[in-house]
Amino acid sequence: MTLRAKPVLKDKFWIVENDGEKIGTMSWNDERYMFSSRMETCFFDNKRQMKRKFGIDIEWGEATTNFENIPVSYDVHGFPTSVNPYNAMYDVKRKLALFTKSEKSKSLYCAGYFIIKFDKGWVKSFCPKLITIERYNSKGPFKTELEMKQELSNANR
Repeated sequence: MTLRAKPVLKDKFWIVENDGEKIGTMSWNDERYMFSSRMETCFFDNKRQMKRKFGIDIEWGEATTNFENIPVSYDVHGFPTSVNPYNAMYDVKRKLALFTKSEKSKSLYCAGYFIIKFDKGWVKSFCPKLITIERYNSKGPFKTELEMKQELSNANR
């Protein structure tokens, strides 16, 4: 058994593999690690705690050269987005980093992670349309997926 963490975002997000097969993801939010898989989500303060949980050290690999499976990450006023943003602006009143997906587009998107309350409950969202944020109760933006997941957990209590 060989656990290897392949970086997706330097020092922030990794794909964890066991003998070449993906078993989960690992993220770091400047305070602790979060490991997520289909079976569980665990939090760790340091790598020593991970070794106790998994029974072996995790190999922290170098950046992979296979760019097909790595989402390109862009930034709008400090908040992440997965598309190349155009017409970036900051709505001071609502504290939202906004952008369009093309130069001529009129649809505004909110950079970052959000949780939105629809009829069936709170759901997570990455870069939702501004109109969705205006129509529904929401919380965000969050700079990391971990922050968003923690708020989603609190909202569902």
